[in-house]
Amino acid sequence: MNKLTIYQVDAFTNHVFGGNPAAVCILNYWLASDLMQKIASENNLSETAFLVKEKDQYHIRWFTPTIEVDLCGHATLSSAHILFEFGFESSKQINFFSQKSGVLSVSRNEHLLTLDFPIDNICEVELTEELSTPFDFAPIAAFKGKTDYLLVFEKEAEVKLLEPDFVKLAKINCRGIIATAKGEKVDFVSRFFGPKTGVNEDPVTGSAHTTLAPYWYKKLDKTKMIAKQISERGGDLEIEFAGDRVKISGRAITYMKGEIYF
Repeated sequence: MNKLTIYQVDAFTNHVFGGNPAAVCILNYWLASDLMQKIASENNLSETAFLVKEKDQYHIRWFTPTIEVDLCGHATLSSAHILFEFGFESSKQINFFSQKSGVLSVSRNEHLLTLDFPIDNICEVELTEELSTPFDFAPIAAFKGKTDYLLVFEKEAEVKLLEPDFVKLAKINCRGIIATAKGEKVDFVSRFFGPKTGVNEDPVTGSAHTTLAPYWYKKLDKTKMIAKQISERGGDLEIEFAGDRVKISGRAITYMKGEIYF
């Protein structure tokens, strides 16, 4: 029987039971992809991150309960938190590498962790019935990024009260749908729906802010923004738009350390 240490972290929050939970497994070598998928399915969290250190960086892969994804912000933040918190790394910056998303880094400034991610290239698309009918409020604009659609709503209250039809959303060919609006007390708010990947609503989605940042940078004419994901658990993010990169900052807290037997 094999044994593997597993950590669970609440990301983009300063207290347990808030933000977005992610599992982190630090490996000596890669497990078979189907085994990692089974572990992620058993965890039943929006993402489980697997890490293998190679030279001066950590190769990273992310799995939802049903598929492997190209990029995940909160599980990368959680991975860095564990590496810092449990003494795997003593420097102030950790470099990650993903075969699907390239070089990613996380830096530490006291309790604040900052992701350095490539921005998403988005373009405005037609607001089709397929995009609008799953929602009980009408979006006013639609954009398409690498893996997600971004739908803009008139005001924060509409985004907060959305009750999407997940059956209809799951038929849309994308990783997920980002709903956003200008914030009342922050620069912008959002929610993320991903039924096609096995996660009806993701509590806090760091990678979605690679899509949100270029949109709100142009809309607000601000490079530094405060964002809030207004899911039930909620999450707080600081965003800095930096050309072809975006810096996404937040806090994280350890919820659990345990062992998997397989």
